[in-house]
Amino acid sequence: MTILSLHNDNPLLDGRQSERAMMVRRGVQRLFSELSHAVLAELTLASGRRADLISLSPKGEIWIVEIKTSIEDFRVDRKWPDYRLHCDRLFFATHRGVPLDIFPEDCGLVVSDGYGAHILREAPEHRLAPPTRKSVTFSFARVAAGRLLQAELLTGKAGEGSEMAAIVSGDRD
Repeated sequence: MTILSLHNDNPLLDGRQSERAMMVRRGVQRLFSELSHAVLAELTLASGRRADLISLSPKGEIWIVEIKTSIEDFRVDRKWPDYRLHCDRLFFATHRGVPLDIFPEDCGLVVSDGYGAHILREAPEHRLAPPTRKSVTFSFARVAAGRLLQAELLTGKAGEGSEMAAIVSGDRD
């Protein structure tokens, strides 16, 4: 269930994504953070599918972002329509090197450069049923708390002055 690699010094990276996908992800995460969203990468959904990014908005909306870094990446992956069952809004995120006209009009579109991102097209809303919202939110909370605990345990003693220790201890809240 966790995505943490025991062979990586950074417990928040799992090593499955390309450098380009990580660049897109960082920019979207920064944008969503500016929008006051809580963001989680690589969340396994009840369907067994894994969302590249999922966020909870200040209003409680659940957004899923599917990251695509090339035309071929988009063409070979046909699982993305299943994500609609688990979110209020579905977005694609990419970078300037990918033609934007390949992405479906009925999904949001975000372009990232790694330092930030811009929503080019808002995603249409399709509200989740309350039981599904509760299930996704509960899963989000459990996984986020579990990852935070693992990150804290991997940093050693809290208060050693490390950046990670400050984050996991709540000093940055």
